[in-house]
Amino acid sequence: MNRNTSPDANHPLTGKRIAFLVTDLFEQVELTGPRQALQQAGAETVIVAPHDGEVQGAQHDKKADRFGVQATLADAHPDDFDGVVLPGGTMNADALRMDQAAQRFVKKMQDDGKPIAVICHGPWLLVSAGLVKGRTLTSWPSLADDIRNAGGEWVDREVVRDGNWVSSRKPDDIPAFNQQIVTLFAELGKRTAQGSEARAGQT
Repeated sequence: MNRNTSPDANHPLTGKRIAFLVTDLFEQVELTGPRQALQQAGAETVIVAPHDGEVQGAQHDKKADRFGVQATLADAHPDDFDGVVLPGGTMNADALRMDQAAQRFVKKMQDDGKPIAVICHGPWLLVSAGLVKGRTLTSWPSLADDIRNAGGEWVDREVVRDGNWVSSRKPDDIPAFNQQIVTLFAELGKRTAQGSEARAGQT
């Protein structure tokens, strides 16, 4: 994709590059649904994983399709992305939360005030990265105690916007999630492209 092209009303994310951070056994629809929405809005999407080759998708507790890894965490630089999406899936999220490179990736995105979109079990990585304190978000209900214990406020809503974060609970919430993440990336993408106003406000 030509990142020098300008966005328009139908493609507000033209020129934006969005990372999808996953490892094996991620909930497949939580990648494919948001990915399609972002691409239709003009964004370039990149599957980032701890290892190269392919990652295994899942449909609940069953294996689904495999997807090519486009960048490894060792090679992916947060500065090269305008935002990140964190799909869920219990095993995917549990593995990523223990990955120091994954934690560093989301910490840098947050430090720069870039958009973070997270669904289902995805917030586990944000909890382990120490980013949840003072934030309001939703997730799969079993993460409520983890989020509260980390100093966040958990709410039971299909989609929650809190500053540069958008969160949702489960695959049924994807239509609302998609709508909000396109808005989020379009709004904050303008600010980060113009000198990271979100970051400047934190300093």
